[in-house]
Amino acid sequence: MEYINDINILEAVIHILDNNGDEPVLNHYKLELNEDIYKFILKHLQKSLNDEELKYAVFNEKRTIVKEVSQEFLNGENTDFIEASQELARQMFSLMKSNVNIPSCDLMVVYFSTEYGPMIGILKMDYVKNFTHQIDFVDNKIDINIVPHTAGLPGGGQKLQKCAFIKPMREEQEFNLMVIDKQNKSKENDEYGSNFFIENYLGCTIIANERDMTKNLLKAAESWTRNNLQEDAEKAEQVRTQLKQKLKQEETININELSEDIFKNEPQAMQSFNEFVAAQGLEKEITLDKQYLEKKLKRIRLKIDKDIDIYINEEAYSDINRFEIVRNGDGSINMTVKHVMNYVEK
Repeated sequence: MEYINDINILEAVIHILDNNGDEPVLNHYKLELNEDIYKFILKHLQKSLNDEELKYAVFNEKRTIVKEVSQEFLNGENTDFIEASQELARQMFSLMKSNVNIPSCDLMVVYFSTEYGPMIGILKMDYVKNFTHQIDFVDNKIDINIVPHTAGLPGGGQKLQKCAFIKPMREEQEFNLMVIDKQNKSKENDEYGSNFFIENYLGCTIIANERDMTKNLLKAAESWTRNNLQEDAEKAEQVRTQLKQKLKQEETININELSEDIFKNEPQAMQSFNEFVAAQGLEKEITLDKQYLEKKLKRIRLKIDKDIDIYINEEAYSDINRFEIVRNGDGSINMTVKHVMNYVEK
């Protein structure tokens, strides 16, 4: 996984796409990148590029406005950033007018450099409902009320639902762009939350990356353990511990070898595990995302018998002088927190 840490914003522009209007409100000037605006945009870029929902994608072969416009700009065939951003905004607005369930937004287009080269960011900034005060004068007296402001932009600390980061296309390139397309599960398939952003606007296909595969392996292993070892905490703890050890030690994981190491003389459990993992769409050989694992495994949350929660970091969990798991031999285990000198209630 390409983790982008070095971001330098070069140009940015924002357009207003209001579903109630007949035409998009297109900006003819770039944003002034003063300190506050620069920080605002940078926070959104950083948050989105580090979002676990960020996916790799490749452009489909057929022509799309987004692919053509972005590549012409990134390859220096069209150096007018305003013009390129306007074309990207028009295409989004066209889709919005054909589907009333796509909400109005401001579309921000950003040109920035990274340690991996230049990129164009397309950020669909759906409006958030904020509140502000309103001052009136009634009978020569001040009357202050709170009124809603329905066209507020998401703050730098809020996650965007849809955005794309496009690279210059090159031969033998693993991926052309990175995409976030979060779905609204409460809505029907033809409403906002369908695949209009990926399929119709960007015209791309999502492909799996190392983080996706690593994340899905963890999820599949935990689901199998919960389904098959619900009443055997001793065996469940063994499976989870051995899995984590393998993930820390190895750069790649072979699913068959993993199940052999974990289950050894349990062919039925081994077969069940392999079949379950395969059913989740995982390949037999997985390249691990070590940076994701380091972040994911450094803190452990234990939900015990539905009424006890324990949050513990990896160091304390592995320190037998502070935390110990004792197997009782009947499928149950004891978890002991040791040598407590200080604690607080929350």
